[in-house]
Amino acid sequence: MATVSVQKIQAALEQADFKPLVPHLDVITRPAIRAQSTPVEEAKIQPGASKLGGQPDLAPGIEWPQWQGIPQSFVGQIRLEEVHPHDVEKVLPERGLLSFFYDAKQGVYGDAASDLGAWRVFYTEDTTNLKRTPAPQELPAESQFKTSSLTFSSQLTLAPQPQLEVPDLSWSDADQQRYDPIFAQFTDNQGDTSPRDQLLGHPLTLQDDMRQQCETASQGTTETVNDPQLVKKALRWQLLFQIDSEERIGIQWASSGLLYYWITRTDLQARNFDHTWLVLQSD
Repeated sequence: MATVSVQKIQAALEQADFKPLVPHLDVITRPAIRAQSTPVEEAKIQPGASKLGGQPDLAPGIEWPQWQGIPQSFVGQIRLEEVHPHDVEKVLPERGLLSFFYDAKQGVYGDAASDLGAWRVFYTEDTTNLKRTPAPQELPAESQFKTSSLTFSSQLTLAPQPQLEVPDLSWSDADQQRYDPIFAQFTDNQGDTSPRDQLLGHPLTLQDDMRQQCETASQGTTETVNDPQLVKKALRWQLLFQIDSEERIGIQWASSGLLYYWITRTDLQARNFDHTWLVLQSD
């Protein structure tokens, strides 16, 4: 995909007569970290390095998480020293390891309070005593993913629905229809079929915006459609990690979907990575 910049987005918005959006470019555009995967043998990845699938490198005292009596799938781990140079806003810790797990049966979509516990995110600050940990025998083979190394780069993401980023913005269905081609211009892969794995930024949504779902499901409340207070409160949620389906390593989220880990900005700042919420979306 061609390089995306704030200047190019601003020019496209002005050309399409979306000048009221220009003062809000700081919220409708968000820096993100692109993660590009390469299938590789497990032994070729150093302990504590970033990867998808394979075997996790766990610190002493961390037990493999379970959900409803079955070990969870190991999704991947992120070495924070590797992503730090690309973290434009410096919101992630400078060092350490984030390890991601999810329900082995993929029966949880994050739309109910009862889903809590079907995923785990471990933050290990001290990575000196990590141990590569084989999957428990109880974890089905189809719930284990092949190993893929990760490399990172900076990218700029654009909000799919600007009215959700800018409270009280006058926005109609017709505005959205005119905006969609601009969003596609700066978001479509344009022939790039590589997985859309990403840290931070605006997510690539396959269905509705997820933040209201995170807010209501995590609090055990009922979502009220078009509730302005809910829309504003949901803005506290920030995408942490987006993982695409990838046939090469056996990752398939429902019908070629994406898996998203979310966290509130307050918890991210406080390094409370055990307070995440997960959503699975598919076409």
